[in-house]
Amino acid sequence: MAYFDAASATPLHPVARQALLASLDEGWADPARLYREGRKARMLLDAAREAAAEAVGCRADEVVFTPSGTRAVHMGIAGALAGRRRVGRHLIVSAVEHSCVLHSAEVCEAEGGDVTRVAVSRTGAVDPSGYARALRADTALACLQSANHEVGTVQPVAEVAEVCRAAGVPLLVDAAQSLGWGPVEGDWSLLAASAHKWGGPSGVGLLVVRKGVRYAAQGPVDERESGRAPGFENIPAVVAAVASLRAVRAEADREAARLGELTRRIRDRVPELVPDVEVVGDAGRRLPGIVTFSCLYVDGEALLHELDRAGFSVSSGSSCTSGTLTPSHVLKAMGVLSEGNVRVSLPAGTAEEDVERFLRVLPRAVADVREKLGAPVPVTAVRAEELVVDSLGKRCPIPVIELAKVFGEVPVGGLVRVLSDDEAARLDIPAWCEMRGQQYVGEEPAEQGTAYLVRRVS
Repeated sequence: MAYFDAASATPLHPVARQALLASLDEGWADPARLYREGRKARMLLDAAREAAAEAVGCRADEVVFTPSGTRAVHMGIAGALAGRRRVGRHLIVSAVEHSCVLHSAEVCEAEGGDVTRVAVSRTGAVDPSGYARALRADTALACLQSANHEVGTVQPVAEVAEVCRAAGVPLLVDAAQSLGWGPVEGDWSLLAASAHKWGGPSGVGLLVVRKGVRYAAQGPVDERESGRAPGFENIPAVVAAVASLRAVRAEADREAARLGELTRRIRDRVPELVPDVEVVGDAGRRLPGIVTFSCLYVDGEALLHELDRAGFSVSSGSSCTSGTLTPSHVLKAMGVLSEGNVRVSLPAGTAEEDVERFLRVLPRAVADVREKLGAPVPVTAVRAEELVVDSLGKRCPIPVIELAKVFGEVPVGGLVRVLSDDEAARLDIPAWCEMRGQQYVGEEPAEQGTAYLVRRVS
């Protein structure tokens, strides 16, 4: 089985396993106690904090270990907002942040705050000028991921940090996807990360709060972790997390070059091997191990099952794989095709032959899913040079399939009106037009659902 979902979680690094087992015997005691066992535990915890600080590029007393990366984000945002409550309750985030950041933004709004969501380009990147325009006199905090978790696009953190610093606004960086590859550049103020993204054990996060940043921990406070993360530290897991971070950093340059070449191979060859595919994300400014593409006329969940049966573990941002039947917020913000979406994220050590086998298996898997879907004959009615396609009650990717099957029946200049009540159609029909070189006219209310208008230009 080839595991290609490292962006979700990375297999435990051998160094992490060794460190975890070794520290189980030495790091079980309370590090706050003065007897021998407590002192041993304290030495392990202090050494781990120093090593983590070196990897991040900060002071050791700025590092707090948390129960997860999500918890680090929640604590970082809540504490920074509370610390600057006299300034205001305005929060800035990008539209493609991880859900844990967006959930914190929703809490901010529910508590009377104001949130600005900065748009991204079709490659998934923010423009620093977007943050500059969003800054206000009452802005308490800005947040930006270092790299996107779904499409791999690296964000201009240093430039955004400079804009925020000039306005006196702290910037929190979610570095979960990138910290294993190197420190985050720029004059950021807070940083969050998660050990299971770089080969450490799950249940360990990092929160860094730079000196001078106004921060007020929320909830009950005790004496541990500078009062910012209450509860007994899981010292063996912390030690293993930091040991693995140092180990992957030592291998990062070599692995980045190797995995970067493998993902470039996937980006280049998938469109050649599979018709009607859109590869998404920035082609150059990206993490080395992630490549994402979407396939027209494909049910995402069915494709993932086909690939699983073929021996490949991949993930998807397709609406067809979610219980909500809505597309990934990342793909939606980018304005790219969401149906039949596949994210390949290669862990360190991925073999070249596994990538080649994936490229051999993928075309057949996509073809099988398309064949099984069958694309039922749409109910149509012709009105002069306009064709109406009734796809009400049908889910991704059927509306687009039905559009494609009848599109040739209208003359050049003619109009196809697709009736759909599937939220994914709002994203996927314009994306189909972009890929096909046809004109997406827009949408308008219908008696049921929404009518999406497509004009044939060629």
